[in-house]
Amino acid sequence: MDRVSPVPVLDRLARPLRDLRVSVTDRCNFRCRYCMPRERFGADHAFLPRAELLDFDEITRLVTIFARLGVVKVRLTGGEPLVRRDLPTLVAAVAAVPGIEDVAMTTNASLLAPLAADLRAAGLSRLTVSLDTLDPQRFTTVADVAIPLAQVLAGIDAARSAGFRPLKINAVLKRGVNEDDVEPLVEYAREHGDVIRFIEYMDVGTTNGWNGAEVVPAAEVLARVSARHPVEPLEPTYPGEVAARYRFLDGQGELGLIGSVTRPFCRSCTRARLTAVGELYTCLFAARGRDVRGLLRGGATDEQLLQAIGGVWAARTDRYSELRAQGHDPSPRAEMSYLGG
Repeated sequence: MDRVSPVPVLDRLARPLRDLRVSVTDRCNFRCRYCMPRERFGADHAFLPRAELLDFDEITRLVTIFARLGVVKVRLTGGEPLVRRDLPTLVAAVAAVPGIEDVAMTTNASLLAPLAADLRAAGLSRLTVSLDTLDPQRFTTVADVAIPLAQVLAGIDAARSAGFRPLKINAVLKRGVNEDDVEPLVEYAREHGDVIRFIEYMDVGTTNGWNGAEVVPAAEVLARVSARHPVEPLEPTYPGEVAARYRFLDGQGELGLIGSVTRPFCRSCTRARLTAVGELYTCLFAARGRDVRGLLRGGATDEQLLQAIGGVWAARTDRYSELRAQGHDPSPRAEMSYLGG
């Protein structure tokens, strides 16, 4: 569909607004240590009350505003997005917004099997699955959950059967934990024609105990993978793509490397993030966001929302990963589970 009354906006580093990540919940059924460590997010953790979450109509209205500002891609995240009920209904509404060309979702796939076909029918374009290991015992340790790996793999199989091909499989690598899962994950993805992407362990938030010595650099991963299966670089599929892409020379799949620690890509970042309670963040490493829900529920018109959101983006100067590489660390930071990754 054509965008309605487009009003493209650039930030102060001339970066356009093209991508919107919408967190639909701060809850998750996993307790991965790099995101929601159990000692911080235990049984007594106070998650957001349902009444504070944006409802589907509010999310759709805001996506429509973002589309007028230039957004063409929307990704639904969490927490774990599939713990939010009736998610296919939201997918259908977002997919119908004029100007939105692509609706994707990131999930741990543990709840995916019974929903995959409905999500596809509702208009979900693409699926990304977080999968850090193929070893059942290690999976239990890394995810810190009683859910078996087999349940996740069943969800992935259901997604493929529903037509999500190729899937993207994301693995966060942490030195001393799962760096020897690189080769098994590559073979698994190649066997099924999926895209395998390795993500450097990041210092998102302040509760995951990040230590730079535990980062497995993208260059190391590339060397290991290409030693077994030669690759060649690919051009980005769209401006601002975060993953460096490689094609296996034998034509069997694709590799992606997201090196936000060793290869900052701040200068090409086109992403905004909307939290489950309607706060607008312009960087994954930001400490605070702008309250949009208050405007929305306070009776703001679409034009007022457009001006407010556009103004936040136009004032944006974020480049945290570049600053980290230069020795700066502007703490504190919001947690990944709150921002939606």
